[in-house]
Amino acid sequence: MPLYKLAEFDPNYRETFSGDDVKSLDLYTEGGMKIGSVADALVDQDGRFRYLVIDTSLDSIGKTILLPIGLSRINYPAKRVEVDGLNKQQVEHLPEYRGGITVNEDYEKQIRRVFRPSTTEETSELGMFSYQKEPNLYNLNEQSHQTLKLYEERLVAQKHRFKSGEVAVSKHIETQTAQVTVPITKERVVIERVLPTEIGTAVDSNSLQFQEGEVARIELYEETPDIRKEAFVREEVRVKKVVEQQTVEAQDTIRREELDIDTKGELYVDETGEQKSEKI
Repeated sequence: MPLYKLAEFDPNYRETFSGDDVKSLDLYTEGGMKIGSVADALVDQDGRFRYLVIDTSLDSIGKTILLPIGLSRINYPAKRVEVDGLNKQQVEHLPEYRGGITVNEDYEKQIRRVFRPSTTEETSELGMFSYQKEPNLYNLNEQSHQTLKLYEERLVAQKHRFKSGEVAVSKHIETQTAQVTVPITKERVVIERVLPTEIGTAVDSNSLQFQEGEVARIELYEETPDIRKEAFVREEVRVKKVVEQQTVEAQDTIRREELDIDTKGELYVDETGEQKSEKI
């Protein structure tokens, strides 16, 4: 059965696993000793994990090996992988894995021989091999890899813009009767007959020139009011919008799930993901 690197099988594998990435997780033994880190994973044609690609750093040994997935316990919150019983001798006997190597049937046989007794090997290799025949090596331990998601509610504040009203500014014309006082002048002729100062004095009639017709002309003027209307700027009105900010508080009841752990027997359970020794 062909095997594929994780990114080759699913380029978006991190989204598939809700953001979790098995790569770069550290590898620890049950005793808490770090022996390497996960460089990649190999999956079968159905996308099932079969091997973890491990870069080991155990004492003076430093090589890349394939670890059957059934021997591991992946702990994403603690960013680590724990392995059952991997020791220096097993690492030495495991075939080295390189990127260009084809993982064929013979290669996988060499891996299985390191992790099982020879009697089991003879029985399991009879006929065509399948991963279902080796559940301890190739099946994830569901009891060790159960994942529970705890949910909580949060208040999410959003703003919606809506039309709350409008202001229309217009003009109208009002009429009224206005009065204005204009002083005007008017000329008139006043003819007065008065007694001469030389009344009774004789005048030589030969020296006088008696006249007929018009003897004087006086032009008379008068003013008439010239009333007209002119428009003037009386007032300016400016129309603009002003944005006012205020803080609105809201409250509601939200829910959150908490984990309740009910154990039977004298067990040590570490909720942080760190392993603790059993009480004897």
